[in-house]
Amino acid sequence: MQLAVVGLGYWGPNLVRAAAELEDTEIHTLCDSDAERLAQQARRYPQARMTQDFDSVLADDEVDAILLATPIATHYELARGALEAGKHVFVEKPLAETADECRELIELASEHGRVLMPGHTFLYSPPVVKIKEILDAGDLGDLFFVTSTRVNLGIHQSDSSVIRDLAPHDFSILHYWLGAPSFVRAIARDSIVPGTMDVAFIDLGYQNGTLVRIELSWLAPTKLRRTVLAGRKKMVVYDDMSGEPVRVFDRGVDVIEPQSYGEHQLAYRVGDVLSPRVDVDEPLRVELTDFVTSIREGTEPRSSMNVGLDVVRMVEAAETSLLYNGAPVALDTPKDDRRRSPDRRRSHSGMPLLRGASVEAMAEAGVPLPQ
Repeated sequence: MQLAVVGLGYWGPNLVRAAAELEDTEIHTLCDSDAERLAQQARRYPQARMTQDFDSVLADDEVDAILLATPIATHYELARGALEAGKHVFVEKPLAETADECRELIELASEHGRVLMPGHTFLYSPPVVKIKEILDAGDLGDLFFVTSTRVNLGIHQSDSSVIRDLAPHDFSILHYWLGAPSFVRAIARDSIVPGTMDVAFIDLGYQNGTLVRIELSWLAPTKLRRTVLAGRKKMVVYDDMSGEPVRVFDRGVDVIEPQSYGEHQLAYRVGDVLSPRVDVDEPLRVELTDFVTSIREGTEPRSSMNVGLDVVRMVEAAETSLLYNGAPVALDTPKDDRRRSPDRRRSHSGMPLLRGASVEAMAEAGVPLPQ
């Protein structure tokens, strides 16, 4: 299989390296607008064709699939062109800037019978996969809540908020574990650069009652990547910065029925802590293997185009919630449903329940947005 990688900035070279290690594939073409970046890669991959012309990549019949690692604002146009040219497409997260753009790309991919895959690398992380196995086995019992912290002293990006930058990681992981939430609620602030949100707290609610709190920040003194899952039977701590990334705690609270008339008693259980064996493998290599396998065998990749759509819907819902001072925004309402306008009823928190996942869609529906 012949691959082309478009975009050789921060992440593109990693895609090139990982793709070059795949069996029965070749790096056919590398494309970037920067001649110096091309020259650097040409020294490493002299067999690959170098070009600054994306259209020439689309016109090359020898190229089977294109890997895009370009700025988010270009994802839709470049992916659309690749799909229309009959290429399979891998797009670094997010799939596109808006949910409507994602839907158009999904429709194009389906029409042309091509694989369209967003690059949510954490879905291929061995610790994340291990926790998925634990959840599917029912080892935790009913899942009460999840807390996730993803913070660091990061670079403030001029074209993105901390939600757009970091939330897709947590959204994709949680979607893999739990599916899509029923509502999203968010608060945030622009601490350093006016108009650029650099700290955010996002809540997700699920139909089964599970609650999730996500903390995101570019302003933390240290880098933290830590998630806690609290279940009725057991609890799990996932620490991506630890040598033991997954620890299972046999801890919890049991309700003891009264022997006679009286109040229920609570028994606090403190048992063993287990660090299960986690496979050692590079998530990016596994991810690209899944992409290539999906093309060859006609299967759906774990990081499917519909997962990419849901992640963008969740980002848009969080942004809509910000416009309404942290009100919950539902994800499960059809686009043409009249209930997309603000619900006059109140949520449990006392805030109006908004129906809709994007600012654009609410504007189209005639919903007045706060200034």
